[in-house]
Amino acid sequence: MVATLRVVLDQLVAPTEPELAEASRELARALVIGAPSGCEVEAIAPAGGSDEALAAVTGLAGVRRTALPRRELSAALQLGVGTGIGGGMIHAPSLFAPLVRHDRLHDNDQTVVTVWDLRPWESPAELPRPVVAWHKAMLKRAVKHADAVVVPTHSLAGRLLEIAPLGDRVRVISGASPLGFSVPTDEVGRRRELGLPDGFILLAGGPLGSEGLDAGLAAVAASGVDLPVVVIDVEEGHEPAVADLASAAGIPERALHVRGVLSAVDRAAVFGAAVAFVAPSRRAAFPWRVVDALTLGVPVIAASSAVHSDVVAEGGVLIAGTDASSLVDGLGAALSASLGSTAAAERLGVLAGDRGRAFSWREAADKVWMLHAEL
Repeated sequence: MVATLRVVLDQLVAPTEPELAEASRELARALVIGAPSGCEVEAIAPAGGSDEALAAVTGLAGVRRTALPRRELSAALQLGVGTGIGGGMIHAPSLFAPLVRHDRLHDNDQTVVTVWDLRPWESPAELPRPVVAWHKAMLKRAVKHADAVVVPTHSLAGRLLEIAPLGDRVRVISGASPLGFSVPTDEVGRRRELGLPDGFILLAGGPLGSEGLDAGLAAVAASGVDLPVVVIDVEEGHEPAVADLASAAGIPERALHVRGVLSAVDRAAVFGAAVAFVAPSRRAAFPWRVVDALTLGVPVIAASSAVHSDVVAEGGVLIAGTDASSLVDGLGAALSASLGSTAAAERLGVLAGDRGRAFSWREAADKVWMLHAEL
């Protein structure tokens, strides 16, 4: 008898967050590759949208389309009404799942969901109200009906347990960079097409464009390092806000390069020319670009936080700051010291690469299969 793991891939059909879409695709690929003998992977996807993105996950046993498009399906899931998804062994790379009453013991139905980001609870003002309400409602449903809730770090697990009474149902399974993530052989040409120079300090903008960048850009300026600055993952329309922050920090317009969300291969090409990655955010969310930097051996200078301590560990420099000013000074001094000599930069690059090997979608998929086997 074949055991089928049904993976919710709504983000591939109707993506709302680029990082979540990429994570969903990469986890699904790894689950197919690592499927134990007698097991298979099936996709669950909302109605509408193209099948092209789903085709990127080769080896799926099938695709189960729901009767509802993503927006309507999202509302139905929030209310706990019928969605037509059915039961079985369901794994969701987010909270987007049928969290309803089911019988794991007799029917072998089980539902596992994932939480990557605690902003809806810790920084709700950063998100639209409907998004915050949906996440809070779905977590309440998870408390009632989820067989397990996956989080990517131990610190996020601890914080989630303070927010929701999930008991022993929380599991830690980290995310990773895409399978085969490496600097492409045509990196120079790709950067040229993006209009980027070689040798720069890299930051990530995140979903709010300028969010979290004020300290990072100010730290780059304070470091005295005379290199271009590249900011990626900036939401469309937020480029002027990033430019204003850079100008206020003292970074000249000619030295700033702002880009949006890039494909994995273009992103790897950008990291290939970065001399350091600065991560000033201390929010409780999985730091995808920090993991990219570690994976490719790019020196990481990050604000000290519970999440960064879990992810970066000994693979980079963590700077504590009691206030914004001390954080900027600390990040700037660390950046200056790290790039002050070739030996220092090479040492940080080696430490980053060593730490980067700890993150693997193949390992994550193995843990997901083990989790469902335990359930």
